[in-house]
Amino acid sequence: MSEAMAARVFAPGVELSIQSAAAQLEAGQRMAAAGDLVVDFSAVTAADSSALALLLEWTRCARAAGHALSVRGLPAGLVSLSRVYDIDALLDFEGGA
Repeated sequence: MSEAMAARVFAPGVELSIQSAAAQLEAGQRMAAAGDLVVDFSAVTAADSSALALLLEWTRCARAAGHALSVRGLPAGLVSLSRVYDIDALLDFEGGA
């Protein structure tokens, strides 16, 4: 894939919780609607189930616009929670999950 066609990377911040989700929602929606996107959770130090809600919304926005969204570095606890909620198949984990 050429540099021009490479997916952009969105790092949503160090905390994704019910308190911070609203602040992250719009930025992720804009980026997901604009082109292929990798959401990078590598720097996230605290997250709850609202992070999964954000991922689902950003994925919906990307797909509606004809773009792909993948997830990088999702904390193990959220990967497990996505399996419990049976939504892991809806998310594209870089390198598998």
